[in-house]
Order: sequence, then structure tokens, then C-alpha cells
Amino acid sequence: MSGNDGKTSRKLKLWEALALSLGLMGPTLAMGGNGQGLIDSVGKAIPLVFVFGLVGVALIAYGFIRLTRYYNHAGSAYALVGATVGPRAGFFSGFALLGTYVFFSICTLAALGAFANALLAALQHGADKPYQLPWIVPALAGALLSVYFSTRDTRTISKVLLLVEGIGIVFMIILTATIFAKGGAPTTHVDFSSFSLDGVGFQAVAAAVVAAFLSWAGFEGCATLGEETDDPKRNIPLALLGSVVLTGALFVIVMFAQTIGFGTDAAGLAAFKGSGNTLGALAETYLGRPVALILIFSAVLAAFGSHLSSVATASRLLFALSRDGFGPRILGALDSRHGQPRNAVWVVLAVTAIVDLIAYLTARPNIGTGDLAIDAYFHFAIIGSVCLMVVYLMVEVGVTRLILSGQVAIPKWELVIPVLGMAVIVTALYFNLVGPFDPFAAPVLALGWCVLGLLVTLCAPSMVRSIGNRLAGELGAPSKS
Repeated sequence: MSGNDGKTSRKLKLWEALALSLGLMGPTLAMGGNGQGLIDSVGKAIPLVFVFGLVGVALIAYGFIRLTRYYNHAGSAYALVGATVGPRAGFFSGFALLGTYVFFSICTLAALGAFANALLAALQHGADKPYQLPWIVPALAGALLSVYFSTRDTRTISKVLLLVEGIGIVFMIILTATIFAKGGAPTTHVDFSSFSLDGVGFQAVAAAVVAAFLSWAGFEGCATLGEETDDPKRNIPLALLGSVVLTGALFVIVMFAQTIGFGTDAAGLAAFKGSGNTLGALAETYLGRPVALILIFSAVLAAFGSHLSSVATASRLLFALSRDGFGPRILGALDSRHGQPRNAVWVVLAVTAIVDLIAYLTARPNIGTGDLAIDAYFHFAIIGSVCLMVVYLMVEVGVTRLILSGQVAIPKWELVIPVLGMAVIVTALYFNLVGPFDPFAAPVLALGWCVLGLLVTLCAPSMVRSIGNRLAGELGAPSKS
């Protein structure tokens, strides 16, 4: 991005776009903090949940890959759905996606607080009661640091993200190989029954798929860089494909390794659930304290990196929506020096810090995993994930409409892919909403945000028409190629 007129310039390479998606997914964060909250519902079947999640994400990725071959825009799904389904649907998707990444910005700071305390505890090895900070302290410190990085050049952010995740992934692979080489926990060894429904119902696994989606959430983040990337109709689809392929097998295998590393008996699952950082805990058992410290520190950096990516994505969505008529015009302006939507960044960070502070002050210690920071992380992460699944559903509708329209040369048989994707999403959402109603439950709050977006869409028809005209002018009609 450059200038202050809301226009962007192409400068990012394929690897830089890919770095944003990898940073947003945060593989080290995902594998260190996304398993604990599933123990109560699915027990040792966590790897199976991730297999289902991978299948669902692959089906969804198809829609983004196909659409970004024809359309590229800072608004990501806002533009992809708007161009294929219509401006109302596009605005609704953009609003839901904005909620997704604001909530991810919130939850990743909570994860930063949890992992910072895990690092403190590891540094005080052997202490009866290791000193722990209130998790909000490192979280707010991270928000302040994010003010600097989030207003720098996008290339600076990409390099930081790639370095952080590269270190974490290398040591994650070493840990996984060591767990397999040592045969897992001595009590249960390599237990392949964790890939079965043995002892757990399909409904529980289907509901848990939303949490698995959280690990891949952000693979589409590079789509917001469509206006900043060289040859976007080639490089954005490749970055999307690369982000899913590179993390797909990694997540399933690493989560399986963690499950057997702790052990699939009651004691092992309890240790898994109670860990502030599972990768660090396992590294200390299987590789020793030095490697454990490196992995925990990498997880702290990964949490911050994922937060940076969330802020970058949310601010670009807010920028794109405001540029097109939703929100104050000042949020649709760019910093002339770094080409960043600086005003939008500040708004996202302010909301993030305030919500995290409220969450800390109102925490209920008698529920969840027992780690208040991890509980806050999961709560806001699930809200974001459910919003994201609604967006994914709209993207699948969009690519279906595009194929049926005949405007592009896509074989009709490919319709089966988005249809299956929609089936996966609807099933997962349904099983997350069945049961006793709780107005503060994460899925309910997520749908509340989406309903708010729907009301804005219906109550502001002139704004929607303006957005439609703007998108039509920016995107044009797709070519047949």
C-alpha cells in the first residue's frame, strides 16, 4: 500500500504473502494451545478431530483458490462474495470476517499471556510455587509492542512472521520425531485408537471440528494482500494452496504425537489438559529443559506473530469496508510513509486491549481448563472460528455461483467440492449449537455478531448499493481463462 488515497501498490512476493497466512495460523501457537480444550469432549480422539478438520479446510480452500484466480482485493471474502453473490452478501461476509480477526487478535494476546507464564514457570524449574504474572500484563505489553510492528512496512511484518514460525516448526518436527522414536508414553505407547470413534460420539467430534478449524484459521489471510502482491492471480492462489499443504499433514501428525506423548490413559489426558504449553511440557520430558525452553519461547513469539497477523488482517478489512462507505472515512486512509492503514490498526488494537482487560477482570476460575489465560484464549478463538465458518460458507456459495454462471471456464463437475465443503460447515455449526442455550457461549456470541452484520446490511440499503458500485468498478468481470 502507498499514499493516502486508499490505493495500493504491488510489491510483495509469493513467500511474503505465504508468510502472512502462516503467521496468522501460527503453527507453534496452534499446536501448543489448541488441544487442551478438546480433552473433555473427545478425550484421546483429538487426532481424529484434526483429520476431519483437514478434510474440511481442504474443501474450503478450493473456493478461495478458485476465486482469487479472478478477483483480488484488500477485503478478501468481502470482495470475493460481493463479486459472485452480490453486494449485500459481500458486506455481510466482510463484517463477519472483520469479527473473526478482531476476536483472533483478542485471543492471541491471551495465548501470549499463557505462554509467557509457561516460560516463567520453566525458568523456575524445581520451584514449589513458581512466580506467575497476571496474564493480562504480558498481553497488554504485547499490544503495546504490536503498535510499532503493525504500523511498519508489510515486508517487515512478513520477515518477522517467517522467522518466528520457521524456528518453531523445526523444533516441533524434532520433538515429534523423538516421541515416535521413543514409542510415546510408557503406559500407553503408540495408540492408533486415537484415530477412531472408540468411546466418543460423532456429535462430540463434529462439534470439536470448529476448534480444529481454529488451527487452520488464517490460511486465507494472504487474500487480504491481493492488492499488494505481485501477479496476484497467480501468487495468491499459490500462497493459499501452500499454507494448507504445508500445515495439513504437520498438524495431524504433531497432534497425534502429542496425544501419545502424554499418554491416552486418564492420567495422560489430564496432564495434556492441564498443560499451559503442551509442546514445552513434552519437550522437557522427551528432549530436556534447553529444548523445552526454546520451544516455549518460540510459542511466545508465535502467539505474538499470530496476533500481528490478526491485526494486519482485521485492519485491512476495516480499511476496505471504510474505504467503500462503512465507517468513518478516516479509517479508509493510508499512512503515507509506510503505506499501512494506520488508523484502522489503532482501532483494532484499542478494541483488542479493552476486551482482553474486561475478560481478565471478569474471569470465572471454576470453569474451563483451570488456566484462565487458556480459557480466555479458547473462548474468543471459538467465537472467531464460528464467524469464520460462516464466512467460509458464503465463499463456498460464491464459487458455486461462479461455476454455474458460465462466466469462467471451470468444469461443472468441480461443483461437488464446494457442495461437500458446505455440508461439512453446516454439520459442524449445527452440532455446536444444539443443546442448552447459553447466551454467553462462544458459538452464540459469534452468531450474534453475524446477526448484527445482517441487520446492518438490511437497514442500510444505500450503503450496500454504494459498496456494490465500488466493487464492480474495482473488480470488473472475470476473464474466461
